[in-house]
Amino acid sequence: VSPFLSLLQSISSSLSDRELSDMKFLCRDKVPKRKLEAVGSGRELFSILIEQQHIARDDLHFLRKLLEHIRRSDLVSLLKRFEEEGELGAPDDQPDERETPNDVICENIGREWKKLMRQLGMSEVQLDRIEAAHRFNLYEQLVQGLRQWQKLKGKDAKVDDLIKALRGCSLNLVADIVEE
Repeated sequence: VSPFLSLLQSISSSLSDRELSDMKFLCRDKVPKRKLEAVGSGRELFSILIEQQHIARDDLHFLRKLLEHIRRSDLVSLLKRFEEEGELGAPDDQPDERETPNDVICENIGREWKKLMRQLGMSEVQLDRIEAAHRFNLYEQLVQGLRQWQKLKGKDAKVDDLIKALRGCSLNLVADIVEE
């Protein structure tokens, strides 16, 4: 699933009828009236805006302006987060398959996962989000932390960095297991 289309679907499902109507009004100078009258959902409006090249995966300026005008700062924040994180599925941003962290890390770290993630350079805000999303599952917190680190680093996410971070946290046994 395209992260861009998923973002548009999330925004669309969050819009009230009134907000959609306001957005359609704001698009009157960009989209022909006949097309706007047929629009019944945010998804339909976004499809037209994509078709007419007013929004694109790498150009969300117009969509941001629309959301700001209808005073949906929560959706503007979602849009900004998407822009900052980039396209999640971009192959160039993913680490090499042989550089993907081993499940051994997840099975052997437990409560020390935040210490490792800090050593890898992740912010407290990111760690708190992960912890809140998976409150009672240490294993999943670490899995998501490692995924987030890989996403942030892209091709620079190397096993050597993980080993160095594990040793920096005095988790030498886990580092030895990963090296093997």
